[in-house]
Amino acid sequence: MNRLRFMEEELSRRRESRRLRKLRRVTPVDGAYVEVDGKRLLNVCSNDYLGLAHHPLLVKRAAEFMERYGAGSTASRLVCGNYGCFEDVERKLAQLKKTEAALLLPTGYQANATLLPAICDRNSLILSDRLNHNSIISGCALARCTVMIFEHNDTGHLEKLLAQNRNKGFSRIVIVTESVFSMEGDICDLDAMCSLAKKYGALLMVDEAHATGVFGHSGMGLTCGRDIDIVMGTFGKGAGSFGAYVSCSSLVRDYLVNRCAGLIYSTGLPPSVAGAIDAALDLIPEMGAKRAELIDNANRFRNKLSSAGFDTGLSASQIVPVVVGPEKAALDLSCWLEQKGFMAPAIRPPSVPADGSRVRISLSALHSRQDIDRLGDEICRWAKK
Repeated sequence: MNRLRFMEEELSRRRESRRLRKLRRVTPVDGAYVEVDGKRLLNVCSNDYLGLAHHPLLVKRAAEFMERYGAGSTASRLVCGNYGCFEDVERKLAQLKKTEAALLLPTGYQANATLLPAICDRNSLILSDRLNHNSIISGCALARCTVMIFEHNDTGHLEKLLAQNRNKGFSRIVIVTESVFSMEGDICDLDAMCSLAKKYGALLMVDEAHATGVFGHSGMGLTCGRDIDIVMGTFGKGAGSFGAYVSCSSLVRDYLVNRCAGLIYSTGLPPSVAGAIDAALDLIPEMGAKRAELIDNANRFRNKLSSAGFDTGLSASQIVPVVVGPEKAALDLSCWLEQKGFMAPAIRPPSVPADGSRVRISLSALHSRQDIDRLGDEICRWAKK
């Protein structure tokens, strides 16, 4: 009996349906360029929105922190891995986010997957946006409580669910959403979310992964200055590094230190990562001009595609989905762009809805206006071929 036959069968099914995932070796070259399979390509799928991943200050401070603290933090922060550099970064972050406290966590996925189980019990109700990231979906499942889905960015539907369930004996109700959605590039109405949470006595948790560095006061996200119970964000996108954070009250931080499995049972971040984060937090507030240019370029690119008849959804950020529908069309567009010198993989189910296959364009401060115009031109040429 072949104990691994189910794996072979699954891979075979994926191969037949052209959904077999493979890792491609990518080598950074210079600026926004990478080398893939011997080809020099302009990377338009990276989340390095401000181009900080190779910034000299991040590289320098990462090396300094590693020299001072070593290559690893050696244990959970609750054992002996709570190095001073972590708390220093947390204080700096809390000040920038305008919250009482902050907490570093190993990864964004791990944060979302373990925050919800930490704040919910079996008698809780989670109300989650239909297009929330897979990590939030995992967190909902691990919470093992009642989960209801409200239609994407539909505050009317959310309020209906809140009104229907406010007196049904749930121990607590938690609303969870993203500020900038990773596949759609659209933006949540946080003012409405805050009002509903307050009106119905619900907790509000917001994922700022794709807003951190790009939006808000000093680039600190759209939640900055708003009354939100739990804000999760990452440093692996706009901040050019790695890791995740929670910005919150001191009470919430103390609670998570005692209840969040993602912190309790994980080794702390490598000190070098804390160094890179520290440098990014120094740079991001001073990059207002870069942020403005990035969003201006995104608007220009989106308008070009919309004028040519492409579906870019309700994108209002640096993330611009080129939604083409069938998987085959998305694969064909991705292949066309690679032939023309761009790296832009197709995004297909289950990452997006069945009829929503797309090429997800992520623009960066590293892209010039000429780069973006050329990309738009090639997408338009693909449609005419």
